Amino acid sequence: MLLLDKEIHGSFFHTNKIMITKIRIYILAIFLLGPANTKLSAEIKKVAQSGYQFLKIDADARAAAMGGAFTIVGRGASSMFYNPAGMTENTASIDFFTTQTNWLSDISYYTLGITKKLGNIGVIGFSMHAADYGEIIGTQVADNTAGFVETGNVEVEASAMGISFAKSLTDRFSVGGQVKFVSQNLGKTLMPDGVEKSNKTDGLAYDFGTIYYPGIKSFRFGMGVRNFSKNFKYEDDSFPLPLTFTIGVAMDIMDFIGNFGEKNNLLFEVDAVHPIDYTERVNIGFEYGYNKMLFLRGGYKFNHDTEGLSLGLGFSLRLLGFMTNLSYSFNDAGDFSPVNRISINLSL
Repeated sequence: MLLLDKEIHGSFFHTNKIMITKIRIYILAIFLLGPANTKLSAEIKKVAQSGYQFLKIDADARAAAMGGAFTIVGRGASSMFYNPAGMTENTASIDFFTTQTNWLSDISYYTLGITKKLGNIGVIGFSMHAADYGEIIGTQVADNTAGFVETGNVEVEASAMGISFAKSLTDRFSVGGQVKFVSQNLGKTLMPDGVEKSNKTDGLAYDFGTIYYPGIKSFRFGMGVRNFSKNFKYEDDSFPLPLTFTIGVAMDIMDFIGNFGEKNNLLFEVDAVHPIDYTERVNIGFEYGYNKMLFLRGGYKFNHDTEGLSLGLGFSLRLLGFMTNLSYSFNDAGDFSPVNRISINLSL
C-alpha cells in the first residue's frame, strides 16, 4: 500500500510538473512574439498610418481595468469588441452591456452590445460604438487682425455598428466573427473660393477570433483580428483602419494553488499585440474574484504611447431576476488626465 501511495503521488506531481512546463512555454512564446521593450521597437514607431482611431479605444471597463488583456477572458456581449469567439463563454441566454468612457479633451465614447444564444446553432450579437467629440468651432483664413474668422460649429461624428456570430465547434474550441459598418464624418471644409468639401467616409470592416482549451485545467489560448477592411479615402490620400492582430493566453492561477477554497479565483492573461500603426506591445491583466461577487482588477500596457497602468473593481449580484455586473476602471494616460469608465452588464 505504501509503495502504491508513493507511485500515485509521484505520478500526480509528475503530471502537474508537465502541465506547468507547457504553460510556461506558451507564456514565453507570447513574450517572444511581442517584443515590446526591444531596441527595435523603441526606434521604429509606425504612427499616423491608420484612421478611425476611436476603434482602438477599450470598449469595456472590465477590459480596460485589465490593461486591455481581454482576448481570451472576455465573455458575452463585451467580447465582440475584442474576440467574438468569447460570446460562447457566457452561459446566459441573453447578455447585454453598455459602457461610457470619459476620454481625453472632453471626448466621450459610448458602447453597447447584446447577445442571444440560439441553442446548438451558436450565439448571435449586435454591437454599437459611438463617439461624442463635443463642440468644435470651425475657422477660415481671413485678411483681418486675427487672421481668421469663425465659421460655426463643425459637426464631427464617428460610429460603428456590427452583427456577430460565434459557435463552439467542440467543447474545447470556439470561433467567432463580426461584420460591422463603420462611418466617420469630420465635417465640411470651406475652401478659399467658397466651395465646401465633405469629409465623410464609411464602409465595412471585419473582426474574427478563436479560443482553444488544450485540456490543462482552465488554461486556454487564442487569437483575434480586428478592423480588417479595404482602405478608406477622403480626398487624395487613402488610409486603412487600425488593423490589429492579437494572440493571448489566460488561466485561473487558483487552479494550481489549492489552499484558498472555491470562493477565490485569480484570472491572469497575457496578450501580444501587433497593430498596423504602432510597434508591437504586450498587455497583461489580472482579476481577483471573491465568491463571484467582488472583483479587483489591474493591468499594464507595455510600449504604449499614452496608456500604462490600469486599475478597477466590479460587483456582481442578482437584481429583479437579472444577473447584474457593475464595473469601473481607472487608466493612467501619461501627461493627460486619467481616463474613467463605467460599464453595466445584465444577463438573463
